[in-house]
Amino acid sequence: MRHIRSEHPSELLVGPETGDDAAVWRLDDERALISTADFITPVVDDARTWGQVAAANSVSDVYAMGGRPIFALNLVGWNTEALPTSLLSEVLAGGQDIATAAGFVVVGGHTIDDPEPKYGMSVTGEVHPDHILTNAGLLPGQDVILTKPLGVGVITTAIKAGVASAEVAGSAVDSMTRLNDVGARAAAEGGATGCTDVTGFGLVGHLGRMARESSVTVTIEFDAIPFLHGAVDLAREGIMPGGSRRNLAWGKTLLDPGSHDELDQLLVADAQTSGGLVFGVDPGETATVLAALATTGHDAALIGSTSAGDGGLELR
Repeated sequence: MRHIRSEHPSELLVGPETGDDAAVWRLDDERALISTADFITPVVDDARTWGQVAAANSVSDVYAMGGRPIFALNLVGWNTEALPTSLLSEVLAGGQDIATAAGFVVVGGHTIDDPEPKYGMSVTGEVHPDHILTNAGLLPGQDVILTKPLGVGVITTAIKAGVASAEVAGSAVDSMTRLNDVGARAAAEGGATGCTDVTGFGLVGHLGRMARESSVTVTIEFDAIPFLHGAVDLAREGIMPGGSRRNLAWGKTLLDPGSHDELDQLLVADAQTSGGLVFGVDPGETATVLAALATTGHDAALIGSTSAGDGGLELR
């Protein structure tokens, strides 16, 4: 997202020029609206849990931009011949669980016939025009913080293959249903200047785009990256989503892997669903931000730093 400065109200401040799914429209000097939409196919077997994951994933862009959600519309693709409407009711109940937890209202929605079920939300939020976070806001000399572990893509692939233990699957579900509201608040209180959420394009894709849009080089310390329990072991056994391989193929134009092998590279390219936030803060704020996240149960970490450069990633 690119921040377009304007002194005039009722103008587009942030648009989808960089491929993101959100836009911000200034209403006046104190208010701006965030509009975003996302939907996904099932990543778990339980319908209500899938609804929760999809809704948390949909609202994430609002938090990544420093805003708070106000209301949402359900977006549903449903195979009415093969799937009962009672199952859809469970999916929508899961979405409502997240709306209630996040404090926004689901005001309606739209459903179409679809051979493959899909669910998500179009979410509207608000943010102060002077406090918008974008993926073009990283500055040289910052620490880079990740608020959730990676590995969701590996584990959901293992779930679909029937080889994920209940404990490992549970860790992924807990991560995917955790809202990014606390992460967004920690970023704002820490003085973050740039932020994005880590979703389908993986850390390589989303942080790589941030580095490019911000014209900085980001050095990632691989050993500092948190991974969900069981994810690395499953990856070593060959469990890897196709999306992660596509992410790495695209990210090779930005990534200097150093001495890290393909498995390490694939892990940092792992395609996330409802992943965490990644943002840059002044090093003097890092300890405070991490402590605040730890008190709320987040397995957040300092994973790297920024420097003046040409918009790439270095894996160390």
